[in-house]
Amino acid sequence: MLLHPDVQNCAAALSQRFEAGQPFKHVVIDRFLDDEFCRELMEQFPSFDASRAVNEHGEIGRKAAIPDLSRLGAPYRRFDELMRDPGFLELMSLLTSIPKLLYDPEYVGGGTHENLSGQELDPHVDFNYHPRRRWHRRLNLIVFLNPQWEASWGGCLELIRDPWTPASAGAVEQVIPIANRAVIFETTENSWHGFERVQLPPDAPVASRRSIAVYFYTQDRPVSETAPDHSTVYVQRSLGDHIQAGYTLREQDVEEIRSLLDRRDDQIKFLYERELEFSSMIGGLLRSRSFRLGHLLTWPGRAARNLLRSRFGNGARN
Repeated sequence: MLLHPDVQNCAAALSQRFEAGQPFKHVVIDRFLDDEFCRELMEQFPSFDASRAVNEHGEIGRKAAIPDLSRLGAPYRRFDELMRDPGFLELMSLLTSIPKLLYDPEYVGGGTHENLSGQELDPHVDFNYHPRRRWHRRLNLIVFLNPQWEASWGGCLELIRDPWTPASAGAVEQVIPIANRAVIFETTENSWHGFERVQLPPDAPVASRRSIAVYFYTQDRPVSETAPDHSTVYVQRSLGDHIQAGYTLREQDVEEIRSLLDRRDDQIKFLYERELEFSSMIGGLLRSRSFRLGHLLTWPGRAARNLLRSRFGNGARN
């Protein structure tokens, strides 16, 4: 038995908690896996691999992700088998009221996640379609594998109502990433989440923040919940509420401000380069032979429309 028995035995209660979750549908489950199985996953968690820590800008960062779980040893093969098991998928559907959930054998964006001290994750909503299979992304499952953790170390998962609202306004729920704690939440255009910078003390009994992330999909989705295809969308963090007039900046405050400014500069550069790429694509389309031919063929219709407008105006609007 890989799941802890209480997960299935308490399915109805967990489903109610999921539906009532705030700031969006979610449930936190302690002792998600069998205790011995979770211990095996922690013991065989892969070492940090810098080649797996390349960020969006081609730089080596402080987060490593390994999606091919089945190659990480027997415990991870068993975990993968659990994720694809029809009975487990039915249980996830029961807990979340999302029917016909699909397992992603590629673990796109998922797998083992390791974040070293100094790493953080800005508030974001996830990509909404599987990039190759075109499935709708519906559900996130995160299982934490840290034998010890304190909230003062940072790295707590944040579920955020509105990334532009200060955390002091009560718009954030924090989840301490302690071992065998799972968080299941619905993936929507409003499921903002992230975590503050990991700041492990020198004598911390752990070296990093570790977890496994799994995403589930469906073939279809209610029309009211669909949105245009997009990649993961980030919102840069704001300054902490303690930065006020008269406050004396500490060394860590100055470091945080510099980090925030650097990340904003990187984001502006990214958006600028994407705008240039998009403009180039549009320019190429407008100059294409097929577009010019289409423009020529539709000329009579446009000419007739302009003639009617010149004679009768835009018509009565009342």
